Order: sequence, then C-alpha cells, then structure tokens
Amino acid sequence: MSTGELKSQIDQIWNTFWTGGISNTITIVEQLTYLIFIKDLDETETRNERKAKRGFSYTPIFGEHQQNFRWKNLKEMDVNDRHNIFSNTVDGIFPFIRSLGKEKSLFSTYMQGASFGISKPVVLDQVMEKLERIDMTNQDTKGDIYEYLLSKLEGGGTAGQFRTPRHIIKLMVELMKPTLEDTICDPSAGTAGFLVAAKEYIDKHTELTELDKYSDHINQTMFNGTEFDATMLRIASMNLYLHGVEEPNIVDVDAVSKDNTVSDAYSLVLANPPFKGTIDKESIAPGLQNVTKTTKTELLFLALILRQLKTGGRAAVIVPDGVLFGSGKAHKSIRQEIVANNKLEAVISMPSGVFKPYAGVSTAIIIFTKTGSGGTDKVWFYDMVADGKSLDDKRNLLVDQELFEAFSFGEGAEALTEAEQKALHDNFNLPDIIRRYPNRNSDSEANRKRTEQSFLVPFKEIKENDWDLSINRYKEIVYEEVEYDAPKVIIERIKTLEQEKAKLLDTLEKQV
Repeated sequence: MSTGELKSQIDQIWNTFWTGGISNTITIVEQLTYLIFIKDLDETETRNERKAKRGFSYTPIFGEHQQNFRWKNLKEMDVNDRHNIFSNTVDGIFPFIRSLGKEKSLFSTYMQGASFGISKPVVLDQVMEKLERIDMTNQDTKGDIYEYLLSKLEGGGTAGQFRTPRHIIKLMVELMKPTLEDTICDPSAGTAGFLVAAKEYIDKHTELTELDKYSDHINQTMFNGTEFDATMLRIASMNLYLHGVEEPNIVDVDAVSKDNTVSDAYSLVLANPPFKGTIDKESIAPGLQNVTKTTKTELLFLALILRQLKTGGRAAVIVPDGVLFGSGKAHKSIRQEIVANNKLEAVISMPSGVFKPYAGVSTAIIIFTKTGSGGTDKVWFYDMVADGKSLDDKRNLLVDQELFEAFSFGEGAEALTEAEQKALHDNFNLPDIIRRYPNRNSDSEANRKRTEQSFLVPFKEIKENDWDLSINRYKEIVYEEVEYDAPKVIIERIKTLEQEKAKLLDTLEKQV
C-alpha cells in the first residue's frame, strides 16, 4: 500500500471521528491506538494458534470467556452489542486490556489510564470497518499509521522532539547488530520505535529455541527506556507488547533530571534525543553537568548516555549538526569526552531533508563505545547525500519499494548489476553504509581520499581542530577548472552582437 493511499484511509477515519463529535486530536490518536492494539492482539493470538499446531508452546492472550474480545468476533457483532462490550467498565474489553500486564508491572500501570472514549455505536462501527480495510500484517504499515497519526499532534513535534524515520532507525539497528546478550535502552523512547526495531532484528536473526531460552530477559530486562508523556508511555508499552515484550521497562521520568539515577546499566543505547530543548538548571542530574555544563537537552542526553552505558557498551545517537561543530564550551567538552575519554567509531552525516516535512534540521548519527579510558584512533566519516526518498516535504520514494524495505538487513543490492548498483546508490546510500561500516578500519577504507563519500580521520587531527566533528571540516572538495576566453575575444564577441542588434533594429524601423 502506498503512503498516500494509507494517509487517505487514515484521513477518512479521522473525519469519521470529527463528524461523530470527537475533535480532540489526542483523544482520536489514543482511541485509534487502542483499536489497532485490540486488532493486533487478535492477529498475534491467531499466529500463535497456527504455531501451536507445529508444536510451539504459548500462553493464550484471550481466555475461554474472552473470545468476544477478539477482533474477528467483534467485527461480526451487532453494532450496539459491540459498543456495550467496549463501554462496559466492569468486565468489558478495556478492563481486559488493562489487566494484560502482570500485577504491578509498568505495562499494567500505564494501561490503567486507558479508557474508551467513543460514545456513539455508529462511530465505533464505521471506524472499525475502515480499519478492517487496512492490511496491518506488515509492521512498516503499522509504523506508517503511528507516524502519520502522531504527525497530527501539534504539527509533528514540540521542544525539538521529532519522530525518527523508520528506515533511519533500521539503519542504526543494522549497524549496531543487537544480540540476545544485550540490555538495550532508548532514553527518549517516544513510541518505542528503536526498541521495536531492535526486537525485530533479534527475532529475524535468532532461532526460536534461543529466543525461548532468553524469554525472561526479553520480557523483563532487555528493553528499557524513559518517557514522561503519558500518551507516549501507553503507546510505547502497547507497541512493545505486540512485538513479544510482555513487561517492557519504560519508565515515567524526565531522562536528564535528578529523578533518573540509572548508571552503568546498558550494553546498547539507540536514541534520537530531543533537539533544541532546555531543562531547568535546578532539575538537571548533577553528574551530567560535570561532563557538559549546559541546559541544552541535546548535550545533556549525550552525557546521560555515557553515564548509563556499561564499560564496553556502545551507542548510536542522532544529533543536530550544531553538536558536531558548536564553539561553546559545553559543546567542546562533550565532544572531547566522547573522543578523548571514550572511543568514537563513526560520524554519519545525513541530508537536511531526512526529517521533513516536520523539520529541515541537518543531523548526523554518531556511534561510540564507552571505555572511560580513551581508545579513539581513527574516526570513520560518511557523507550520506541520499536516503532513498526525495528531500522535499513530499518525501517520495526514489527507489524500488521492495528493495527499500529490505535494505535494513543488507538484502537486495547484491543481486543488481554494477550499473544498477550505481543508479541505486545515486538515490540510496544506506546499503553502501551498511556494507562499509563493518570494514571501516580496513586498508580499503584507509586508502580512500577525502574527496570520496567515506574516509578516515585520525584522532590527532580531530584534537587539533578543537574536537570538531563536522564532516565539512575534513572533506576535500574538488573544483572543476573552468577556462574562459581571453578578454579581447569576449570584447570582439560583444561588438559583433551589438552590430547584429543594430541591424535588426534598423530593419524593424523600415517596416514601421
């Protein structure tokens, strides 16, 4: 399904809410999210039932007396009977979904705020009918829905909080290659897009027997995050639950505040912290100020990530370009901390259109390992100039959709001819990044010139440049030499043109 077609269907559902008397944006987003969650629960149960026939063991989501709560049965009911099941506050469907998490779990805590808000049976009927037409078996489709719904919340972001495009999330996950041994965190979790992508990667690359062996870790300790928006907490919890994480550890706390005391806890951090936000000086966790004395969230989050990583832990973080070259003391100190006292692996510059239509800010992905004792030798820089979509507000796909969706696991491009790969690369750099990153310290990368898309920069040069990490500081631009005619030749050419113009005017005057 095309993005335009999907948006049109969501807009139709949105209009159904409006004409039905529900105009509050957050209410619509929440109610739609609950319905998608309920639909997904049934689809998950159906998949597990099929697996059970092949010997796969599972705990049913729906009990014997809860079969009426399954989407496939709800959609066949009388309009009023169905609405009664939704609006029943004692033993209806909402008390059921609030009870899904274990007692006193964070999931069940956040779901306590979930309540049914569609008062008219006909509105519920129309919304469910329209949702039924959308094939949501593909996780990307669900991601598209969430992304489009959330874009309606205050124009897409506040305090610099913008959703990360899923193909950029997938790129970062592919570069970091999470494993079952990891304990993963996103300190600005939002809808849990990074954590879900990490879970999908692990599911794809792991045998079922191994997943079963690590089930307690997956369900309780592997996926962590912080988020202080109540709506996002519920959406993140539901999103992870639907991806097989029963008790995600998404904590209701302002990540860089004194209330967040977590340190040396995670082996992998994936994050897109808020840009341009600030926090009250008195609220900031004191340890962060020792690393970078600032109130800017984009700098404080980097200090937080370093604190929360275990020694040897690694991080992939999106930062605005200003973090890379800012001349202020706070900017320099956080860069020095990452480069000199830990190990900076890579800086991947992204084109400014990546976050359009929500923001035109230029950004980069920085990848580093916490060592506490230095270790940066050479830093791999990559100049991403094409991410597979147009860089205007429309963000139209420029490459084959199937290939675009498959790239995140390094699939697809190998089957193309050299000419086809060149044409693909002109519009889509992500497969090249995935191919080159694991070999970033190889001789082939070391021999690449600064005029190419990727190259290595030694620690000494970065230090001499005041810890500047902007790719433009190190990239060499080749200017084509342009030859001009001698001034005498140009003057003669101008005289000839003047003579021709005079003749034309003379001819025109004679015809008047």
